Amino acid sequence: MGNPFGGLEPKLVWKWFGALTQVPRPSGSEKKAIEFFEGFAASHGFAVRKDKVGNVLICVPGSKGRQKDEVLVLQGHMDMVGEKNEDVTFNFETDPIQVWRDGDWLKARGTTLGADNGIGLALAMALATDPEVSRPPLEILCTVDEERGLTGAFNLEPGFVTGRRMINIDSEEEGTVFVGCAGGGDTQCLFPLKLAPLPDKWTGIKVKVLGLAGGHSGLNIIENRANALKLLSTLLLEACPTEKFSLCSLLGGDKHNAIPREATALLAGPADLADRIRAAVERLRPGFQAEYGKTDPKLDIQVSAAGVTDGLSFDDSLRFLSLLLALPHGVDAMSRDIPGLVETSSNLAKVGWGEDSALVHNSSRSSVAAALARMRSKVAAAGRLAHADVQQLPGYPGWQPNMESALLAKTREVYLATTGKTAKVTAIHAGLECGIIGEKYSGMDMISIGPDMHGVHSPDERLSIPSTARFYSFLKALVAKI
Repeated sequence: MGNPFGGLEPKLVWKWFGALTQVPRPSGSEKKAIEFFEGFAASHGFAVRKDKVGNVLICVPGSKGRQKDEVLVLQGHMDMVGEKNEDVTFNFETDPIQVWRDGDWLKARGTTLGADNGIGLALAMALATDPEVSRPPLEILCTVDEERGLTGAFNLEPGFVTGRRMINIDSEEEGTVFVGCAGGGDTQCLFPLKLAPLPDKWTGIKVKVLGLAGGHSGLNIIENRANALKLLSTLLLEACPTEKFSLCSLLGGDKHNAIPREATALLAGPADLADRIRAAVERLRPGFQAEYGKTDPKLDIQVSAAGVTDGLSFDDSLRFLSLLLALPHGVDAMSRDIPGLVETSSNLAKVGWGEDSALVHNSSRSSVAAALARMRSKVAAAGRLAHADVQQLPGYPGWQPNMESALLAKTREVYLATTGKTAKVTAIHAGLECGIIGEKYSGMDMISIGPDMHGVHSPDERLSIPSTARFYSFLKALVAKI
C-alpha cells in the first residue's frame, strides 16, 4: 500500500499527523492520545500539565530573542468522531486509521480520517519543533471529548491556561478567519415502548435507508442533505397510513453532531406488508431523487424479510413515526448580519431502541441565544405531543465576534502579505471551543483558522495536501509577526 505521507512537505507536519493517525482516540476514549501528547512533550523537554479530565497543556519556550514575549495559545481537540461504513470492520478503540492518498487529498479507508482535529494539533506540534520558526512562548492546549459535548473545554480550571491570545486550529476553510460561532444544546425524547407479541401469521420485514452523504450537522446543514431517519419515517407512514402493522424496532444515526446516513426499521404485518412497502418505495423514489439527487446520489432503500416476535401497537407505531417526521430538522433561519451564514438549525441526530423506551436525540444550534431556546422548545413540544419524556441537556455558549481584535488585525495583515489575498472574516454555524474558553478566561483574544478539509464526521472526510502546506507557511509567518 505504501506510505501515504512519503515525500510530502512540510515534513514535520506530516510526521506528526501520521503519528496521530496511529493513535486510537474516539471521543471519550482518549487515554492513548493523552499519553501520546505527554510523551511528545517529554521527548522534547517541554513542560507539560494534565488536568482532572485529561486536558493536556504543553509549554514551549519562545525561540531565541523571544523568550519573554507574551504567551500564545495554540488550541485543538485530541478526540475524533468515529464513523465508518457498515461494510467496514474497524474498532476505533484499538485500530489505527488506514490512510491513503488520492491525488491532492488524504483519505481513510471506509472510516473518518481524524483530520478533525488531528491536523490542527499536528500543525501546533510542527510549530513547536521546527527550528526555522520564530515563535513566542507557546501553550499548546489539547482538549478531550470535544465532539461529544465539549467536555474538556467545559472542565478547564482557572489558571490552567495563562496565555490571553489564542489561535484555535479547528476550522476547515483555508483563507477564512472565524471570529464567532453558534451555541447549541441537545434534547432527548424518551418514547415509552409497550411491546407485545405479534399476531399469528404476521410476517417480519426489514427496511433500510442507506448510502446518504451525512456530514457535520452544523457545517453541512445548509446543503439540505438527506436525513436517513426522516426518509425512513416518511416511507413507512406512506406505506401504512391506515393498514395495520407493528413497528418492532427502529435505529439510525450515531453521533449528535452528524446528519444520519443510515436508518433501519423492523416491522411486522399481514402477508402483503412487503408489497405495500415496496410500492411506497417506488412512489416516493422519484421525489427523493428530485430533492436529494445532487446531495445524496447514492441514496438506496432496501426491503427484505426479517424475524420478529413482538412490537408496538398500531397506534403507538404511528405515534412514534409521526414524532420522527414532526421533529424539526434543517435550517430554521439565516443570519441577518453575515450573508450566507446559518443562524439557527436543528438536527434529528439519532434513535436508539431499548427494552422500555426509544431514545430520540436532537441537536439544535444558533448564534442567537433566544432563537436557540425557541428551537429547543419546538423539539420539546413535538416530544410532549407524542407522549414522550423530554429531557433538555445543558447547552454551550456561542462566541460573540470582536471585529476590533488585535489578533484578527494581525492575521489579516499577514495573510495579505504572504498570499496577496484578502482573508475572509466570518462566523461558523458550529460549536467551537472558543466560546467556552472565552468564558473561562476573561480577556482571551481569539481566532479560529485551518486548512481545507471536507466531509468531516463521515467516512468521506478528506484533507487537502497542498492547502495544508500553504496554511503552514502562513501560520509560521503569523506566529513570527505576533
